[in-house]
Amino acid sequence: MNIFSIFTLFGGLAFFLYGMNVMSSGLEKLSGGKLEKMLKSLTSNPFNALALGAGITIAIQSSSALTVMLVGLVNSGIMDLNQTIGIIMGSNIGTTLTAWILSLSGIESNNFFLQLLKPESFSPIIAIFGILLIMASKKDKHKNIGTLMIGFSILMCGMQFMAGAMKPLAGMPQFTNILTAFNNPILGIIVGAIFTGIIQSSAASVGVLQALSMTGGITFGMAIPIIMGQNIGTCVTALISSIGVGTNAKRVSVVHISFNVIGTAVFLLIFYAGHMIFNFSFLESAINPFQIAVCHTIFNIVTTLLLLPFINQLEKIAMTVIKDKNVEAEDIVFLDERLLLTPTFAIKECENLTVKMAIIAKKNFFRALKMLNNFNEKRMEKIQRKEPVIDKYEDKLGTFLVNLSTKNLSDSDSREVSKLLSTIGDIERIGDHAINILKVAKELQEKNIILSDYVKQELLTIIEALSEIMEITIDSICNNDTEKAKMVEPLEQVIDILVSESRESHIKRLQNGQCTLTNGFIYSEILNNIERVSDHCSNIAIYQIQVNQSSFDRHAYLNNVKSFKDADFNKNFDMYKNKYLKVRVQVDI
Repeated sequence: MNIFSIFTLFGGLAFFLYGMNVMSSGLEKLSGGKLEKMLKSLTSNPFNALALGAGITIAIQSSSALTVMLVGLVNSGIMDLNQTIGIIMGSNIGTTLTAWILSLSGIESNNFFLQLLKPESFSPIIAIFGILLIMASKKDKHKNIGTLMIGFSILMCGMQFMAGAMKPLAGMPQFTNILTAFNNPILGIIVGAIFTGIIQSSAASVGVLQALSMTGGITFGMAIPIIMGQNIGTCVTALISSIGVGTNAKRVSVVHISFNVIGTAVFLLIFYAGHMIFNFSFLESAINPFQIAVCHTIFNIVTTLLLLPFINQLEKIAMTVIKDKNVEAEDIVFLDERLLLTPTFAIKECENLTVKMAIIAKKNFFRALKMLNNFNEKRMEKIQRKEPVIDKYEDKLGTFLVNLSTKNLSDSDSREVSKLLSTIGDIERIGDHAINILKVAKELQEKNIILSDYVKQELLTIIEALSEIMEITIDSICNNDTEKAKMVEPLEQVIDILVSESRESHIKRLQNGQCTLTNGFIYSEILNNIERVSDHCSNIAIYQIQVNQSSFDRHAYLNNVKSFKDADFNKNFDMYKNKYLKVRVQVDI
């Protein structure tokens, strides 16, 4: 084997790994945030989790990447350890798809239709269509399909390079002598584990084994232990990803390693015990790429079915290996950096945490409003405690989103990141307004000032409207609902009218001597903070509308609705006007 063949071999491996990476990226972008939703909603049943793990691994073409995701999700507190075990088992089954696709390279026939199934026949055509989609299409979905097709073509090209480079090995005695050593099952497992650990992809190492089998020098007896070892080697990625994470996240890696090591040991014991009894003669026969795909699939399905009833025992092993720590001593992790490896997952989790942040800010603001009538020291302490939490959400989410923006994102994902960055800024300001209201409440308490019945009646309606606008705003973020977001601006306009009328009424009360100047300043401060919170809701809703429209002019939109040229706006405005302005208690002053 000359130096050029070696270069071709490693060049083919590089093409293969790069193609798999590109293919995985295209599949992930196509799937969007749907996978993340399924991960959390369909994991209560072990069989659902098993199917889900297989499905997601097929979608992203990497069981290692899925395990890294799971480590990140558990470390962020999004999933429980028990939920991940079935998914990890299913991922081993899902990873076999690549082997089946690559097995097409081993087709040997002069039949025209069978020749069409060979990758060298159809992958160039797929590459042409892929590049056309990328260059000509304006839709992200079509571009992602094109990326997927290009990745597949590069992967198959790498496979052909490796197969071509390995063909001269068939006639080399030295190569035959090396392969003879692999008849030792333990050595085969070690080699498979080490090689897979180095390239961190069991699918890729199976592909290399399939390319090697085209020389005709690999037997079933050599290939089966290597396949077993490949499943152990793929745990290296999960092991690396568990460095520096919380207790439960480390346990995900332990579960992954335990499952693959125990599964391999049990299968090895059963298989070679059977060989001793029944003498499997086929072990001395040469194996081809198709048969490797069959062996790979049988091994993963059998080990999964054997260990599926022992999910709880695997969890206990993980909890025994990784002992509990003092949870209070651990830093709170909002978003694990490992989620950056899968941007669509990361964006969805940022959306989830943005909603949580908004709910905390809303609750804190309404706690502060309650203090205006009923000052309470414990409630004040809780409001003051929650404000740094909101700030921490903004800090952690903001930093994470900035890092996420540097990744290879689709246009829609980039807009989503920008929306979230803007949204968390407005939510943080709502939290600040809660502190402002708290200061007003404390001043009322210290100066022994009681709000008049006129003020209480006016505030009652305004606060009810404010509660609704915040509910609609949070709901629009939670469900990515543009129609909900469009209902915010009409209600914001009604709140502006309510606040304006309250100011006018208060001025009249001041003129009639029914209210002191000090009370006037305090009430004005309350109204200002309420109005600003309403404005922040309007900003968030506009970001929501904007992200779902590629061309959107914020000022043009506001001018259009405020001049009552938008039919939907007019309809919602009339609804809220009838709800809050007509039923408002009019105080005769």
